[in-house]
Amino acid sequence: MRLLLLWLSVLYAWADEHEHTYNDREEVVLWMNTVGPYHNRQETYKYFSLPFCVGTKKSIGHYHETLGEALQGVELEFSGLNIQFKEDVMQATYCEIDLSKGKRDAFVYAIKNHYWYQMYIDDLPIWGIVGEADENGEDYYLWTYKKLEIGYNGNRIVDVNLTSEGKVKLVPNTKVQMSYSVKWKKSDVRFEDRFDKYLDPSFFQHRIHWFSIFNSFMMVIFLVGLVSMILMRTLRKDYARYSKEEEIDDMDRDLGDEYGWKQVHGDVFRPSSHPLIFSSLIGSGCQIFAVSLIVIIVAMIEDLYTERGSMLSTAIFVYAAISPVNGYFGGSLYARQGGRRWIKQMFIGAFLIPAMVCGTAFFINFIAIYYHASRAIPFGTMVAVCCICFFVILPLNLVGTILGRNLAGQPNFPCRVNAVPRPIPEKKW
Repeated sequence: MRLLLLWLSVLYAWADEHEHTYNDREEVVLWMNTVGPYHNRQETYKYFSLPFCVGTKKSIGHYHETLGEALQGVELEFSGLNIQFKEDVMQATYCEIDLSKGKRDAFVYAIKNHYWYQMYIDDLPIWGIVGEADENGEDYYLWTYKKLEIGYNGNRIVDVNLTSEGKVKLVPNTKVQMSYSVKWKKSDVRFEDRFDKYLDPSFFQHRIHWFSIFNSFMMVIFLVGLVSMILMRTLRKDYARYSKEEEIDDMDRDLGDEYGWKQVHGDVFRPSSHPLIFSSLIGSGCQIFAVSLIVIIVAMIEDLYTERGSMLSTAIFVYAAISPVNGYFGGSLYARQGGRRWIKQMFIGAFLIPAMVCGTAFFINFIAIYYHASRAIPFGTMVAVCCICFFVILPLNLVGTILGRNLAGQPNFPCRVNAVPRPIPEKKW
């Protein structure tokens, strides 16, 4: 198994290494992604939902590379522009828009709402504005000229810049020519550093004070250890005394100077009134904590932000892979509380979080489909997510539940549980 994982990792690294290399005059694809209002980044639509025209080059089909890319609504469509590696293109018209009244109204609405669009070249994102209005808000203008400046280092693309020019007034029943140009320039930016310019320079330009972070971290560990040692030395005697008093009834015990938690020490480990839900919540919480920790560590080691949807894909994969954590902690706790319907608990623990997340997402998805938003999840992707839940998460959760019941299913509480529950005094609401 380890050899298989090692081979897959090497294969993935080799494929990623060769995916972004080009030969001279090799085709470079410009993908059009989404368009939407600048002030609401979550509201996105397909680029060609606006009446833009397509270039003359033959269309290329795009398939979602990852599950995260599909779930995040990435809808890449071929622009039709002819771009070749290291080949400059002077300003040239690639299509013409017959601006009817309906098309003009669509562009005017987009300009009023400050619509912007996103494109990709070699996985590098590019953003541009649709158009602008004059100061009085009476006339509206469309940017018709896309001026691309692409930087390369060796046989790789390391930088892309877009300048929008050619402001044309929107007048009904006219023709608007869309044009583009490509300028290639040599760059010293390394391929591994080509995403650095997309990061926030106001934060990343400063050096990280590792000594201060390490000093604070060690101080926190020291204080936590000190407080834990004091608590354990204080509580160890109480644990020993309570464990020896098996023959004394809790209602007849002389409490003396005991107060607070010491008065209910025999009830804290009593089985909850709803152990099935309680254990499922605990197991799901342990799984979410483990997923968050692993994803944070992977994000620190790998540059997940360089690939579309890689963060979401990693989170889904890790969540499914560590489903035994949910079954182990949830199943063992349910067994210690005397639960007998462990199969039902396993199903609830396995589907508690996916049902809530997927149910909410699918409900919102129907709204997105109604408004033709690009974030609408395809039906095939929804089926794939359901298959992951039934054929990956559920079996692994079953394995964890069985291990938890057999390895940690026996009660081993540090305090005994009283036979008679202590009455809780009523208080005003």
